[in-house]
Amino acid sequence: MPQWEDRPLVGRAAELDRLTEHVERARSGRPSAVLVAGDAGVGKSRLLAAVGEVARERGLRVLTGHCIDLGDVGLPYLPFVDLLRPLGADPAAHPAVAPLLGAPDAPLAEGGRLPLFEGVAALLGELAAAQPVLLVVEDLHWADRSSRELLRYLLTRLVAEPVLVVASYRSDDLHRRHPLRPVLAELVRLPGVERLDLAPLPDADLADLVRAAAAPDGGAPERLVADVVARAEGNAFYAEELLAAGSRGGELPWALSEVLLSRVEELGPAAQQVLRVAAVVGRRVRHDLLAAVAGLPEVDLDAALAEAVHRHVLVVDPDGRLRFRHALLREAVLADLLPGERTRVHAAVAGRLRADGTGTAAELAHHARESNDLPAAFEAALRAADEANAVGAPAEALQQLEGALTLWPAVPDRHAEVPDGEVGLLLRAAAAARAAGELHRGVALLRSAGDLHPADPLLAGRVQYTLAQALIRVDDLAGAVRASTAALELVPEQPLTPDRVWATATRARTAWSVGGEDEVARAAAGEALAGAEQLGLDGAWSDTMISLARMTEEGDPAVRTASLTQARERARRAGDVDVEMRATFNLATIAWEAGDLAGAAAYLKPAVLRGAELGIGWSFYVAELRYLRVLVGLAGGEWDAVQATVDGLGRMPDTAAHVRAAALHVAVHRGADVRDQVEQAWATGDRLGHAALVLTASSAGIELAGWRGDATAAVAAAERGVRRLREIWPVDFLVAVRLVAVALGPVADAAAGARAGGDEETAHRWVAAGERLLVQAREAQELFAEHVGEGGTEVRAWALRLAAEHARLRGTGDPAAWAAAGAEFGPAQVWEQARCRWREAEALLVTGDRGRAADRVRAAHAVAVSLGAQPLRARLEALARRGRLDVGLAGRPAPDAAAVFTPREAEVLGLVAKGLTNRQVGAELYISEKTVSVHLSRVLAKLGVSGRTEAVAVAAERGLLP
Repeated sequence: MPQWEDRPLVGRAAELDRLTEHVERARSGRPSAVLVAGDAGVGKSRLLAAVGEVARERGLRVLTGHCIDLGDVGLPYLPFVDLLRPLGADPAAHPAVAPLLGAPDAPLAEGGRLPLFEGVAALLGELAAAQPVLLVVEDLHWADRSSRELLRYLLTRLVAEPVLVVASYRSDDLHRRHPLRPVLAELVRLPGVERLDLAPLPDADLADLVRAAAAPDGGAPERLVADVVARAEGNAFYAEELLAAGSRGGELPWALSEVLLSRVEELGPAAQQVLRVAAVVGRRVRHDLLAAVAGLPEVDLDAALAEAVHRHVLVVDPDGRLRFRHALLREAVLADLLPGERTRVHAAVAGRLRADGTGTAAELAHHARESNDLPAAFEAALRAADEANAVGAPAEALQQLEGALTLWPAVPDRHAEVPDGEVGLLLRAAAAARAAGELHRGVALLRSAGDLHPADPLLAGRVQYTLAQALIRVDDLAGAVRASTAALELVPEQPLTPDRVWATATRARTAWSVGGEDEVARAAAGEALAGAEQLGLDGAWSDTMISLARMTEEGDPAVRTASLTQARERARRAGDVDVEMRATFNLATIAWEAGDLAGAAAYLKPAVLRGAELGIGWSFYVAELRYLRVLVGLAGGEWDAVQATVDGLGRMPDTAAHVRAAALHVAVHRGADVRDQVEQAWATGDRLGHAALVLTASSAGIELAGWRGDATAAVAAAERGVRRLREIWPVDFLVAVRLVAVALGPVADAAAGARAGGDEETAHRWVAAGERLLVQAREAQELFAEHVGEGGTEVRAWALRLAAEHARLRGTGDPAAWAAAGAEFGPAQVWEQARCRWREAEALLVTGDRGRAADRVRAAHAVAVSLGAQPLRARLEALARRGRLDVGLAGRPAPDAAAVFTPREAEVLGLVAKGLTNRQVGAELYISEKTVSVHLSRVLAKLGVSGRTEAVAVAAERGLLP
């Protein structure tokens, strides 16, 4: 695996800028020094390498010396020997520094060290007189005394020479008696000397580093990336070691464990004993708990803690608690404990927590379980789950409930205390999984509950309708129908019970979702509404009203909005947040499909904030609200806000991966090559059967192929996406229209390029490929119309764009078709309207209407510039040049083909554009057919395309045809 130093510098832009300012000071003749401090592995060496590169590019001579940990056997002046000897200076010309220049048996000059120090300063002054110098000293914490004193002398002596000194040291190695501490205190008071502290890398930057490190080996799943980032806590070295070991929360890699334990082994026996106890207690430890369990006299305990703190192994938090400086330090100490010692300490901690009533139930559950007190661990786990739910922490509640389920066979005496027994416990865990967004885990828990075949028909029915609700959310519609049908068969109609109401409400939803069972759906909805009113179940009533609103999508949107608003309010009164969020999502969707982006946004932001406040920020409907919020931002041109929102999301369940993947469209439309991320998103969506993620990845892949002019890849991505979506959504896969419409863009371009080159056979082939895609879009439209209805503005807009692209494909581009599509999208859909104007301008040029074409280009270009949409901007500028349109771009030079192609490549491309074969091109230019093929291959590579027809089309688009 490549080292971090082999990768671009990430997350240190501010620090590099500060160091670059010092480089500029040296270039202007002013000396300065920077002392770079940071923990081991945080990235000091990588930063110093980066500033060295900057310095070389700007004309400085870079001299680098390294200090080495040799224990008590120090080599005097080692870093200066390291940096001076490669100069090849003549020792005879610099007798005072001859020992540092490699002269054999050179004695120290008379007068002790002062002549040596003066000689080094003089030599550096000579070098700097010819060329500014950057002097780098790494790992100053290991420097011998002589080197520390020489460095101090140089920083006081070099006051006029253009020399920049940059020295790095480990701040976590500087205990109170470290000999470097007083030196640093003196140096930072000197003029021109500053200290630069390297903090741990932010999570987003460390995640970028991890992805870059994993890329040569095929990339890493986002869950692995998140796990490495969480455990490494901003430390690049730790992250590298964890990634290399394939970390998923398991054992520490041996090499990393050795590095961490070496710090602990430097401490005395009492301090090591305290650390072992602290590691068992947890990352943060109360002093009173540590004192009670460690078994040391108070004086010895204080001395041990002081040693651990001064050696930077423990840190004192503002609230007085002690914590390990880094979580992996605790992991290493914990892993080094013998099993018996660990069990004894856990038992002591659990006993103390029970005795004084301090700590949380989760802490007690952990220590009781690790000390093999399983009944106490079981009881504490159930209490811990309740505590977690009370503070809006469903993921933690799930963890505790799954712990209790693991203990279930070992605590038969506690079974009677649990309502509905193991099935009830599984239902509680499934509810926590749903709230945490762990949808597939919730399904697995519910299937386990069903496998227990509860004797109570109400309980058995509850398992089945809850399973049906969960299966809908993972796009298993057939399974949801089976489970909801089973629930109705299990739960009797009379006497009326809440379980019967929820079973009918769920059956109404599943029957409508699969299509063809509308009468069943309406009958079940009617029974559910009546039962909910009779029993006062506002949550079930609201859920059923939402389903009915979905069943009447052809009706008046205002009526549906009123019904959904009422359902949302009743669900909120009932405290059913899940149904409340479902209602809000449908309200926002109605506005979105009507093209009312502002109306959709008004629902989205408050709901997302409310979900986060309640601790259900990644539950199904809150995740869908987040996703829709990203789509609204993309369409409305709020790209920077979208990117900022997604960058700040942090870790999320796989079932919410489509939220982050949607932002890939920003990168794609700004010209970034994110093929690896798109493929990773596709693979996750395909594996999970996650329709929204499949759709998002397919859309991004098609768009990316389109901007690259790769019609073949666009067709493949569209066909793959539509096929998989139809497997998941057999009825409602109208999104195929959007995918096909976007894919037809590059296909029509390829067909046009072939026609321009006189290659009718290739043109027919591309038209046939487009027609095959079109068939799938038409089928999606027919099924949607049959089972759902006509759809709103969004549906009509994409249908119009599909028709306009189809006309382009057949070579009959119609300005009116593009104008109609742009008008249907409306001014709020900034991005799609700009793309429609681009294509409308192309069609207007063909008709000779240059004035209106210029207007469309000007409007679309303004949007492209404001969004940073470089690919669209480049195509609009190429269109303006090709059509000689006066759109205010006169000051922008046309791309120079000579800067892209060699003269011979340009000649070959020009003849290919005229429709000549390779043999004909060779005859025209008096070169062999093989040579023509070589030149053409280079042209294809430079344009990023896969065929000669695409090359002509892309070159024409970019104004590069000779």
